Amino acid sequence: MNSTHVDWYLECSECGTLREAEGVPTVCQCGRPWLVRYRGRRHTMTERAEVRRRQGMWRYRSFLPLRAGEEPVSLGEGDTPLLQVGRLGAELGFRDLWVKDEAANPTGSFKVRGLSAAITRAVAAGVSRFTLPTAGNAGVAASACAARAGVVVRVFAPESTPATILGLIREYGGDLVLIDGHIGDCGRASKAYATEMGAVDLSTLREPYRIEGKKTLGLELAMQLGWTMPSAIIYPTGGGTGLIGMWKAFEELRDAGWVDGEFPRMYSVQSAGCAPIVTAFETGADHADVWPNPATVASGLRVPAPIGDRLMLRILRESGGTAVAVDDATLTGAARFGTRLEGIDFSPEGGAVVAGASVLLGTGHLSPDDRVVLFNTGGGWLYR
Repeated sequence: MNSTHVDWYLECSECGTLREAEGVPTVCQCGRPWLVRYRGRRHTMTERAEVRRRQGMWRYRSFLPLRAGEEPVSLGEGDTPLLQVGRLGAELGFRDLWVKDEAANPTGSFKVRGLSAAITRAVAAGVSRFTLPTAGNAGVAASACAARAGVVVRVFAPESTPATILGLIREYGGDLVLIDGHIGDCGRASKAYATEMGAVDLSTLREPYRIEGKKTLGLELAMQLGWTMPSAIIYPTGGGTGLIGMWKAFEELRDAGWVDGEFPRMYSVQSAGCAPIVTAFETGADHADVWPNPATVASGLRVPAPIGDRLMLRILRESGGTAVAVDDATLTGAARFGTRLEGIDFSPEGGAVVAGASVLLGTGHLSPDDRVVLFNTGGGWLYR
């Protein structure tokens, strides 16, 4: 099945070039990511009510790149809990604090949302061989989704990736190759393999559909809050597809008439050992320079050169948010603290947002009365 005759097209996030969605798109000729745009889709209030009776992230199929009658490659991802955390909020100084716990997804992290969408579209276009660089959790999700689809994926991961994650990649059947370096080095190896073998590269933002899967974070959050939006979202940022996808979701929900009012302020939290977005934001730059010698225990934040840098910086500024960095000792301590206080298995990246929330409150970016949602993007058990 090819991808012609679909009711969506692609728009370059940087230069505005338009193209149809046939084939297997990578990036625009200017080197920047494509964004999916839909034509002719109507979203009624009746449909909004019906969405609640469906299941999983594909309950929002009218907002997603699926044709009529088409079934996605799915493991039942989505429908993760949104938990009010009163004790953690009281300790940090918030009266209305929530955690969106993505550890409840199949494969233990939010990555499965994006990989489900990306592999769905590529398999529909006839692809049977994939490649992916990973800091960890994306490799697990890609391997599981590939197994579900009956296709092959080669996964390039740093040797320093936690052993539990590497074991899961192998268990799901991923063709794992370990690289002495960071995810940027893995990305170069993955690109070379794609060129040599004709595999489709599922790297973050180097194809347009992972954003569409991550967009369901925002769709789901709005539904769980009764079609309202919080005051602020604090998100651990590596490649940034979740941040970008949520903002896209809010725009589409507004255009559909499903939500109104102000969008949330978006806050990015990075590790002090790899903080290219924080540095770019603080210096007023419109892009992030490559971070030298990235090092952090939060492997999902160890992304020295995110291709979505311009999009992330634009969203942070447009929303009235900011970007902050916390060191590894602080984020690991915050993860342990949050886990023991609320029974949520915070990953190091989740610990980063807990610590970041405290920083943002202390600097006046957040108010104690704000409704704040923290994202725990994966389970802490994956790192043990």
